[in-house]
Amino acid sequence: MRRKILTYLCYVLMSLSSVSVFAEIPPEPPQNAPPPPGTPIDGGLSLLIIAGTAYGVYATRKKLKN
Repeated sequence: MRRKILTYLCYVLMSLSSVSVFAEIPPEPPQNAPPPPGTPIDGGLSLLIIAGTAYGVYATRKKLKN
């Protein structure tokens, strides 16, 4: 029981310790500069969706067999 309480206490302390981290405010861009490009969404996202769909089909078939 004591070990469980210690585990929960450590989890709570680690969760709350990240609250004190702050980032700096970025500098103002020059007035005549073009906007910076955004982050591209490339083939990695489509591979992740395909892998998730394949795993879902596999898990559903496995569940229906039993």
